[in-house]
Order: sequence, then structure tokens, then C-alpha cells
Amino acid sequence: MEKRIGNSTRTTKETDIQLSINLDGSGKNQIDTGIPFFDHMLDGFARHGLFDLSVKVKGDLDVDCHHTVEDTGIVLGQAISEALGNKAGIKRYGSFLLPMDETLALCAIDLSGRPYLNYRAEFTTKALGTLDTEMIREFFYAVSYSAAMNLHLKILENGNNHHMAEALFKAFGKALDVATQEEPRIKEVWSTKGSL
Repeated sequence: MEKRIGNSTRTTKETDIQLSINLDGSGKNQIDTGIPFFDHMLDGFARHGLFDLSVKVKGDLDVDCHHTVEDTGIVLGQAISEALGNKAGIKRYGSFLLPMDETLALCAIDLSGRPYLNYRAEFTTKALGTLDTEMIREFFYAVSYSAAMNLHLKILENGNNHHMAEALFKAFGKALDVATQEEPRIKEVWSTKGSL
């Protein structure tokens, strides 16, 4: 397969975002969203998914973190979609069960072209650093819909809120890595419909 790279930008009155992802990378990344904890989560996603990721965001953080986090999710989903092209020859499905100390997270993905998010994580703190914990769901919702992927994310064992968030992002990276890998036994799109 040729290197699969997606680039996406978004400029509104609320955010200005430039993002690039290489699905065939090694986990190198440069991330600056203005929200240090969110940067840490995206770093975990990229490193454990082995994606090269560049993210630069200027957002209205004087309001709150909502627009920055949600719009970054939209742009990441668009870049993933662009990098995948017509999805011919990929595994399509990916899942990962990720332990992080006392916490256990599950991520399952179908790059089906049909967006859906099934999310279950109950945080007991309002924020982690300057990232509102309720925005974690909004981020994954935005990614799933703009990438047109079926995404299931669940915390199976609760624990420390930092561990829970990190486990979700890392599990997402690992599952997406599996789903985007080449399946050498097929060359076409893996679907009875003939397209995704």
C-alpha cells in the first residue's frame, strides 16, 4: 500500500485547525491544541496507534474547551476518511481491550461508512486539567460521524479518572490501527455491497 495520509483544516469564528495524519507512521507527533491534557490524550492515541499526527489548534479557550475539542474531532475524522480513500484491501474491523492499572477499556471499530457512537464512561470529576470530562464523549462523537465509522467505546472497569480517559484514547488508537491494516487476502473493499 502507498502511504495513507490525510490532511484537513477547519476555520470558523471559534477555531482554526490544521491537522495531518499518516496511518502508516511510527507514532511521531506534534500536537498543540491549547489544552495540555487533551494534547496528552492525542499523543497516546497517535503513539499507540502508530500514527504520525500533526495538530495545531487556535480555539476560543477564553469561552471554554468545547469548540476546540469538538472541532478537533471533526477534523481528525475527516483526515482519517481522506487517508483511507475507498478502503479497498483493509481489515475494516478492529477492536482492542486495554488495561491501564485498575481500569479496563474496550474499543471496537467498523469502518463501515455508517457513523454511530456507542459510548459508556462515567467520570467522577468535572475536568482533567483544563479538559472537561464531558467533552471526551463529544470528541469521539465528532470523530465517528466525520469519519463515518461505527465506534464503540466502553469503560468496563472504573477507576482513576486520568486512567479512564487515557485508556479510552489508547484503545481507540490500537483498534483503529487494526481496522486500517492491510488484509493481504483481498484487494477489493471488504463488503457484500461492493463499497463502504
